[in-house]
Amino acid sequence: MSKATLRAMNERTPPTDGDGAGAAAGGSSPGAEAPSFDPSDPSQLKPKLRPIRGFPAKNGEQVLLGLADAQQISDKIVFTAPAAQAILPHMTGENDLDAIVEKVGRGLTREMLEQLVAQLHDAALIDGPKFEGMLEKLRSDFESMPHLPPASTAQLADAMVVQELGEEQATDEKKAELGGDMLRKQMDAWIDQALAAVQDPSFDELPKAIVAPHLDYARGWINYAHVYGRMRVVDRPDRVVILGTNHFGMATGVCGCDKGFETPLGMSPLDEGFYTILTQELGEADAGKLIEHRYDHEREHSIELQAAWIQHVFGANENGGGLPIFAALVQDPVRASGESYDGAGLGIDAFVDAMKTAIEKSPGRTLIVSSADLSHVGPQFGDPKPLAGNEDEIVAMRNKVLSHDREMLQHVANIKPDELVTAMAWQQNPTRWCSIGNIIATQRIVKPNSVKMLNYAAAMDQQGMAMVSSCAAAMF
Repeated sequence: MSKATLRAMNERTPPTDGDGAGAAAGGSSPGAEAPSFDPSDPSQLKPKLRPIRGFPAKNGEQVLLGLADAQQISDKIVFTAPAAQAILPHMTGENDLDAIVEKVGRGLTREMLEQLVAQLHDAALIDGPKFEGMLEKLRSDFESMPHLPPASTAQLADAMVVQELGEEQATDEKKAELGGDMLRKQMDAWIDQALAAVQDPSFDELPKAIVAPHLDYARGWINYAHVYGRMRVVDRPDRVVILGTNHFGMATGVCGCDKGFETPLGMSPLDEGFYTILTQELGEADAGKLIEHRYDHEREHSIELQAAWIQHVFGANENGGGLPIFAALVQDPVRASGESYDGAGLGIDAFVDAMKTAIEKSPGRTLIVSSADLSHVGPQFGDPKPLAGNEDEIVAMRNKVLSHDREMLQHVANIKPDELVTAMAWQQNPTRWCSIGNIIATQRIVKPNSVKMLNYAAAMDQQGMAMVSSCAAAMF
């Protein structure tokens, strides 16, 4: 490993993000002063790498490796040479820097390694005081908030105001004044477009549960609209339980939230009565597991994106407030047969049993929302080839994904959640469905008599770097 190969380790320039979702902010621009290595810091002398995600990036013609916080606690990114992939596995907290240099070889020097460690520490990508400070602030901020503020929905509403008024006129006041109404109008337009040609544009009754995507609205709007648009005329539920996917958090089992959610359309409070019954049914130990990592919800989008649609379709109650919500993130049942990944978190079966009883004991009607995306394929997710193009091989790759989705969705339509888990486990979830947990938990909780599959769609960027599929469905 030569000095020339690792020279890029000090480059910290924004990458070109392949999935269209936008990279996390925080990378320094070229020429910014590099952080200094601190030989008195034990966390830098024996670095322990935190959960990270890597992605390809470019600085001109130079190919770089971007490293970002997989748990989104830090928003900084470190850009380094792809050759650093040989170094990272040795950052376990057990090896000092000299040991890492010896294990890696390839011309790596202590000085080069110190530069990389300093950058990782500065970005809070290794365990240590910097990360602990960020984590403590995140948790303190979470505890101080009466409900979780908007993130993804606010960004979209703000962008709509900017597009309408221009950068200079789109002040914070104008965004607050106009953003919600503009988002509502866009949702209505999406509903009108999605349901224009369907024979059944409304449900006859409130479903027991629905399945909707948690893709950003730009890519997932058609499936949001297909299911939420059909509920504009049904009886209003008394509460909504949203089961999402834990994309970034620390919880190893089901992760509940003891707060409500705000969007540009309003605020949906926590259903405190339902939450009390649920925790009583779980018992003290499992109730503690449910909210131990509630902070995961602060960075999670799969709940908030449903909350805005719920607020739009069902509106305010007689007191002017939004529908009460309880939210939980459900782990992947394929990894540990429904138990928590490390045996210390809340298992799906215990959660499902408590949920069924809590719904029975709670007054009124409960709607469950399974916030679910399906396949994640393409180079952005580790596949070797882009999926764009009309070549026979590329078309066959796309068709294979769509065929697999149809096969797995048939288990959902047939109300066979256990068979879905078994099939995914046997095939090792080849297209990376990310929401198996909340889909099967929803079916086990409501035990539907029928499932109506409303629509299926897959969204892909022009380069074919990422394709994500989703569906709209209702359970009666």
